[in-house]
Amino acid sequence: MLPALDHADVILERRDDENIILMRAERFEAGAASLRIAARALAIVARRNSDLAEEVLAEELPWLTWLPDTERHGCVRELLNHLIAGADTGELLPFARSLTSWRSTAVIWSDPELARELQGPFPGDGPEVARPKGDY
Repeated sequence: MLPALDHADVILERRDDENIILMRAERFEAGAASLRIAARALAIVARRNSDLAEEVLAEELPWLTWLPDTERHGCVRELLNHLIAGADTGELLPFARSLTSWRSTAVIWSDPELARELQGPFPGDGPEVARPKGDY
């Protein structure tokens, strides 16, 4: 049907929506299995030696160094949890969203003045509003 699929994936570029990738099921399943094994192996390393897991991830995600220690631990744990769940289910969007969020957080921490400003207190907080009466 599509001889190009014998040797490579095919990307269908669409103007009005996301692109579509066509690939042989065998290649897709091999990639998914590889991801599951790599994610679980990294999770085992993280459970046994969290410092080593952070070092491994920092090699690939150098922006981790901008996070404070407490944030870095939480970031590594969250990313690994999303990666393992995504590898198991094939749904990697939560991992991608988390990765983007943590990268943005790290960029903010890289600027000490901005980080201080975003921790509050925030001027302009209005007066406390009374709770409405009635059953809600």
